[in-house]
Amino acid sequence: MNNLQKLGGIAALFEAAIYISAFVFFGVFWDYPVSAEDAQKFIFLTNNQVVLSIVNLTMYVAFGLFLAILVLAIHQRMKNKAPALSQLASIFGIVWVGLVIASGMIANIGLGAVIDLSAKNAEQAMTLWVVINTIVEGLGGGNEVVGGLWVLLLSLAGLKIIELPKLLNCFGIFIGSVGILTIYPAEILTEIFGLGQIVWFSWLGVAMLISRQN
Repeated sequence: MNNLQKLGGIAALFEAAIYISAFVFFGVFWDYPVSAEDAQKFIFLTNNQVVLSIVNLTMYVAFGLFLAILVLAIHQRMKNKAPALSQLASIFGIVWVGLVIASGMIANIGLGAVIDLSAKNAEQAMTLWVVINTIVEGLGGGNEVVGGLWVLLLSLAGLKIIELPKLLNCFGIFIGSVGILTIYPAEILTEIFGLGQIVWFSWLGVAMLISRQN
């Protein structure tokens, strides 16, 4: 059990690191020509396909794999003292894992399809690109309801059974609530949830590595 808790703590720290890497990449290095013509956008995507594919793989698929480990570890930690809340939280955690991994696979397959189509019909390719981005955002980018429910429920469970630091659980309730509110399409809510997740995952990881009981 202690080994699983240690793995969960390490996974949580990796989650935080992936969030930070994504913020840095898209905030500093990614210079997508938003106002350029379609042809220029496709040239940019073609030239950066490998890089963007690696980022998608890390940001979605790797994130989902580490999340799966963390969901299992948290469930094992709380299932005896808060079985109902722990099981309900785990359901949403597992669903989040699936949505995030699916988002990454759709993003990468879609990127390749768009680049191939752009050589034949730029207008259709741009339409496809918009559709793919909308699907990816809906599943795992712009809507954080499922992830928010997972964080909220396990934080409530943590408070109920006095498991993990109280302030961490209170912070988790706040961040989870913000995640649920992202059902309303406001970019500020998504940003708050993302930044809050960096703190929450880091804090959770350290707490699990320090205290690996149960």
